Amino acid sequence: MVFSSQIFLFYFLPLVLGLYYLTPFRARTLLIALASYVFYGWANPLWAVIMFFGSSVDYVAGRLLLRLSGVPDEGGLPPVIGPEVPRTRAMKAVLVTSIVMNLSLLAVFKYTGFVAENVNALGRALGLGRELLPVLHLVLPVGISFYTFKAMSYVIDVYRGEARPMRGFTDYMCFEAFFPDLVAGPIIRYAAIEEQMRVRSHTLDKFARGVAFFSLGMAKKILLANPMGDIADAAFAAGPMRAHDAWFGLFGYAFQIYFDFSGYSDMAVGLALMLGFVLIQNFDSPYRAESITDFWRRWHISLSTWLRDYLYIPLGGNRKGPLRTYVNLMLVMLLGGLWHGASWNFVLWGALHGGMLAAERAAGRGGLYGRVPRFVRIGLTFVVVCLGWVFFRADTLGTSLEYFASLFGVADVSGASDAVAGVLYTPYHACLFVTAAVVVWGMPTTWAFTERLSLPRATSALALLGLAVVLMWTQTTNPFLYFQF
Repeated sequence: MVFSSQIFLFYFLPLVLGLYYLTPFRARTLLIALASYVFYGWANPLWAVIMFFGSSVDYVAGRLLLRLSGVPDEGGLPPVIGPEVPRTRAMKAVLVTSIVMNLSLLAVFKYTGFVAENVNALGRALGLGRELLPVLHLVLPVGISFYTFKAMSYVIDVYRGEARPMRGFTDYMCFEAFFPDLVAGPIIRYAAIEEQMRVRSHTLDKFARGVAFFSLGMAKKILLANPMGDIADAAFAAGPMRAHDAWFGLFGYAFQIYFDFSGYSDMAVGLALMLGFVLIQNFDSPYRAESITDFWRRWHISLSTWLRDYLYIPLGGNRKGPLRTYVNLMLVMLLGGLWHGASWNFVLWGALHGGMLAAERAAGRGGLYGRVPRFVRIGLTFVVVCLGWVFFRADTLGTSLEYFASLFGVADVSGASDAVAGVLYTPYHACLFVTAAVVVWGMPTTWAFTERLSLPRATSALALLGLAVVLMWTQTTNPFLYFQF
């Protein structure tokens, strides 16, 4: 089920909200859990079964960690496994089992085909045969990368003593399957909403802000992301083209992926607010970043902090000397690239960002271009990010290289490339391209815009929602880009 669909907007959401506010507080957790499973299993019930299996293992792992720790559980709030409690081999085995189970599910659905294809390619290169491993084409459950990271963080935090183990399985189902952030984040950690699971406020101001968040996210998706997707699709399907056409198409994709993903995050935050939950900010004007380091403080914040806390710091972070720091940065970004997809394109995307992070760290406090004016730093960072987006958008490595050739004016351009201009530079697309740029570099974030929700702001948000709903009926497809990850 998609947020920007008729069935969600006119049936699922009103029904869930109506039942939620008619249900006693103690039963609302169960209601959210059941609604979330309906939401997730709507397209494919098997996906809900897979998630239920993973949830069962992780819930049991949390309870086992508490039991094996020897910390007395006397009722009331579950106790925290404090730092004074020794982590036994049995506790470590439970932690490893949970992590291996989560990563195995992710690997089976996301990486088995990629591994088999590369092993077979290596085998052919060495003359060992055509097919050493069967290539399985499994349907990737939507959002499995997101809820896998969420589940892993829960068990790790319980083991570290940074979160209380959940007492009821319904609570865990509600946490992991929470439909607002289930399929495309933000990646919420249990410690951040543990108290809200027990006690949360429901006010008119919070609900109104949630509606405004959802409205602006919907507008980002329908009014900006989808038209920018038309530009990107035309450019990346055109073959060799002139440099200015390639850059226009690439900037269109940069706008598309930002408005698409941040729009989903805004809608998720808005839905959570309507249910009384306050989630974290996932985007903070990332295209205003002055370096790649700054970019990762602003883009997909829940992922970057997850990678920092559960991968970069355990690897040693910056505590073991400069060389180890650079290696850790590169390794984390390579794995972050693979998290997005099983493709060499994503590996190269991760390598580009890891290399830039390491270079900026090596350059010191001033950075690679710290002495140039701020607008130049922002422009250079945006260009580097856009070059990375080529790997994200292109279907294959070969297509990526062809697009780079067009970007830098070395492609073998034919007269047929003139046809793409007729698609790229329509008045409609040009107007929305300028609008997207104004929003990216001139408008406040949704978070800031809704902090003080005046009547004019609320009215404008609802007007944008109305316009988005009307245009939604005219658009043939509107999937969120991050559903594929």
